[in-house]
Amino acid sequence: MNYTEKGSKLYLFSIVLVAVIGGLLFGYDTAVISGADKGIQAFFMGASDFVYTDAIHGITSSSALIGCIIGSALSGFFASNLGRKNSLFIAGVLFFLSALGSYNPEFLFFDYGIPSYSLLVAFNFYRVLGGVGVGLASAICPMYIAEIAPSNIRGTLVSWNQFAIIFGQLVVYFVNFLILGENSNPVIKAIEGINRILNPEATAWVTETGWRLMFVSEAVPAGIFALLVLFVPETPRYLAMSGKDEKALQVLSRINGLAQAKVILAQIKATAEEKTERLFTYGWMVIFIGIMLSVFQQAVGINAVL
Repeated sequence: MNYTEKGSKLYLFSIVLVAVIGGLLFGYDTAVISGADKGIQAFFMGASDFVYTDAIHGITSSSALIGCIIGSALSGFFASNLGRKNSLFIAGVLFFLSALGSYNPEFLFFDYGIPSYSLLVAFNFYRVLGGVGVGLASAICPMYIAEIAPSNIRGTLVSWNQFAIIFGQLVVYFVNFLILGENSNPVIKAIEGINRILNPEATAWVTETGWRLMFVSEAVPAGIFALLVLFVPETPRYLAMSGKDEKALQVLSRINGLAQAKVILAQIKATAEEKTERLFTYGWMVIFIGIMLSVFQQAVGINAVL
């Protein structure tokens, strides 16, 4: 094989950009509910077999976070046993299925457009499914980027994932806005009991169709992500840990050049086989601060705004 002396930065960036789409989907999936919120509420308030209360609506709006907890808890197992690449593919499939299922939760089992308690459970199931994808992506996307990137630009490339999360939230707000257009006010007024200046056709469209289109819009980036992941390599670290040194060297060589790749592979092998490092090598306070930063990031109330 002929490897360039310095490897290919274009190859590296193309791989990282695929992983970054996972971060974008992270932000997209968590924020899409903000635009669909009123439409879902109006739809399920029409159910005849149960009363759709504010408490139930709160649970429905946040049900994806249950999946996030599950996905985050399983991310280490998936990454270690199935590989980083396969785990990202699974996350992409979950995003895709969640988008389609949230769009049409009636699929196979219920009559289309007829709200019921069972349909609400089905809808929340699909939202939890997407949340599992979010949990996987939140841990494995930066892990993939960190393990594929050269050490001198690793921090820069991992930060792309953080940018993509916020960008995904921004994008979905515009997507929701474009889907609803001028049809949002009637539904809000209907829910609040304001009967004047209502457009019945607009209200019906938003209640029956508008919120569905918001969820299914995620199927486009999710499908692209799942497809592109099939063409990216597994990370050199996972390959080395799996005893596939030759494949690890091939990936490293395409990124860093053959000479540097051999050095990096030797370092990976050394650290992968090192078992002496303890959990609290740098002290328990470091881990505590890291955890609390994540806690306070959410506790300040940003989710209510989002």
